[in-house]
Amino acid sequence: MEKITPINEEYIYKGNVMISQTDLDGVINYANRMFCKVSGYRASELISHNHNMLKHPEMPNAVFIKMWDTLKGGQTWNGLLKNLRKDGKYYWVDTEILPVKDINNNMIGYISVRKPASRKGIQENKTIYQKMLEAQK
Repeated sequence: MEKITPINEEYIYKGNVMISQTDLDGVINYANRMFCKVSGYRASELISHNHNMLKHPEMPNAVFIKMWDTLKGGQTWNGLLKNLRKDGKYYWVDTEILPVKDINNNMIGYISVRKPASRKGIQENKTIYQKMLEAQK
């Protein structure tokens, strides 16, 4: 899959929730229509690929380390993420990721529900993420 160079143009997401489901390694096995529309990918381009294909380069690694630690501990993770569309534009989402368990209570994957992020939340997180990126260098 060709990697797109990010451009400094925001895609403003409005509307219904985006839903995706992954296995324990973050490989997408389901994406709803809104997820496809907002990300700019067809379902066939998302399924069987790792969710990190949408990670914007301006997202600090520490956010994802905390997210994975929380999820692997069986807990729900919430946060704002800056993602990268197929066309190189970025979009912000208010995200909640929950562990999915089988009938025997074993974790088998994760389901993610996203909605449009508030402008206030975006501004707050931009500042925090910038400081985290500077510390990461």
